[in-house]
Amino acid sequence: MGFKRLLASLGAGGASVETELSELDVVPGGVVRGEVRIQGGSVDQQIEGLSVGLQARVEAEGQDTEIKQDIGFTGLRLGGAFQVQAGAVHVVPFGLEIPWETPITMFAGQHLHGMHIGVTTELEIARAVDSGDLDPINVHPLPAQEAILDAFGQLGFRFRSADMERGHIRGTRQRLPFYQEIEFYPPSRYRGLNQVELSFVADDREMDVVLEMDKKSGLFSEGSDTYRSFKVGLHDFRTTDWAAYLDQWLAEVGSRHNWF
Repeated sequence: MGFKRLLASLGAGGASVETELSELDVVPGGVVRGEVRIQGGSVDQQIEGLSVGLQARVEAEGQDTEIKQDIGFTGLRLGGAFQVQAGAVHVVPFGLEIPWETPITMFAGQHLHGMHIGVTTELEIARAVDSGDLDPINVHPLPAQEAILDAFGQLGFRFRSADMERGHIRGTRQRLPFYQEIEFYPPSRYRGLNQVELSFVADDREMDVVLEMDKKSGLFSEGSDTYRSFKVGLHDFRTTDWAAYLDQWLAEVGSRHNWF
């Protein structure tokens, strides 16, 4: 499936640029492929550089409130300088790797509200950089991530929201400058629980799974028994009943605090 967009028009008689993605659906650790098409204008033009990258809309702490920031988190330079002849078409294919930590934007065929990740294109000409808009991509969960998400569904949890926050989760393999939080509403039997927050931090072998319980009176701090971090292998996750694992943890913490 193609996705076309006019990126820029580089002055009177200048070239125009389109980015076309050949596939919008990807997974962490995968590759998004496409091509950049530069249509020459009425004059020859020297292009100093062309690059594509990934960008995410992230929440960051401001002075009094949270603000939204667009953060680029990977990039690929598509060759060096070249000249576009008047009227000619210059096509540059690319394959941009998706970092393993990339937050998911899709689950069970549905877009997670609040998630914005896509491909950007930058063209350098005459010592200026012309940045295009975001071409959205759909980041689906890895099978191991899907198993954890399915376990919440089996226990009766409902998706509440998802966001990306600037900062780091201590004790994880995180390398990106932001992380994802997926929030769930609990079923009625967990009557003392407001929500559970879930984060994945993956590499090519395994992932850190970070869970935090939010009691109705307020959020607990890291280090208490309402916070749990554990590792899951990307290839051996099927050996664990994750619904039973999560239910046991919730029951242990809930009974200790007399929530349920």
